[in-house]
Amino acid sequence: MTDMGNKVLVSVAPVAATDKVIIPEKIAEDVYDCYKAGAAMVHLHVRDREGNLTPDMTLLEETLAMIRRDSDIIIEVSTGGVSDLNIQERCAPLYSEMVEACSLNVGSTNLGRSVYCNPIDDVEYCIREMLKQKKTPEVETLEIGHTWAMEQLMKKYEFADPVLFSIVLGHEGEAPATPQALAAMIQMIPAGTVWGITQARRTDFSLLAGAVGMGARTVRIGFEDSRYLDSQTQALSNAPLVEKTVNMLRAMDKEPMTPKEARNFFRIGR
Repeated sequence: MTDMGNKVLVSVAPVAATDKVIIPEKIAEDVYDCYKAGAAMVHLHVRDREGNLTPDMTLLEETLAMIRRDSDIIIEVSTGGVSDLNIQERCAPLYSEMVEACSLNVGSTNLGRSVYCNPIDDVEYCIREMLKQKKTPEVETLEIGHTWAMEQLMKKYEFADPVLFSIVLGHEGEAPATPQALAAMIQMIPAGTVWGITQARRTDFSLLAGAVGMGARTVRIGFEDSRYLDSQTQALSNAPLVEKTVNMLRAMDKEPMTPKEARNFFRIGR
């Protein structure tokens, strides 16, 4: 059996919330380049052609079909994002056969000048539907309270082991992207689970590297979070961000997981 102790899943979130032109062919091509560069998972939202969040899966299904035609990358779709959608509409991707994993948002927080609303009844509805459809949750924890809320929910619902937490730092209004905040968030992650890192508004890779050194099993990269390759340079496509992440892992004596390894490790689809 392959030793997974030094393996890290690289996830790419290739579409920025500010992108107002959604072209499935372009996204699929970008994702394929990221897959070749070492990404094992792609994270997408359900958007219309102008980039607005929508419950209409038509455009996303078209995109996913092209992605699946070219690679076995794990497909994860968000059930979140600031919008006027109700929880039933936000859960639309749970019913797609091509979707394997979904983000799970377990608490509310300020995001910039908006309020990201995730009341507990909505959270539990999403959990029940996610478990029924056998979609693997990635718990997005933007505050210590979110982590604590999920720990309580794990006592109520039967999740596949290991539960994956994604520590999200750096959005205006939530936990800051600092080593102190990262350390505090890690301390709250329940025993027997695993965690990864997502950094919004990132301008360098130092905190991502710190997270990997502290035990992160996933690193998310991509235009949804930041285009920066370094403090002076922005990438023109997502693949260079994945390449730099993979190079960072290898410099730390780590290796990127393949999609097959990640499916087995995170028990995706089980």
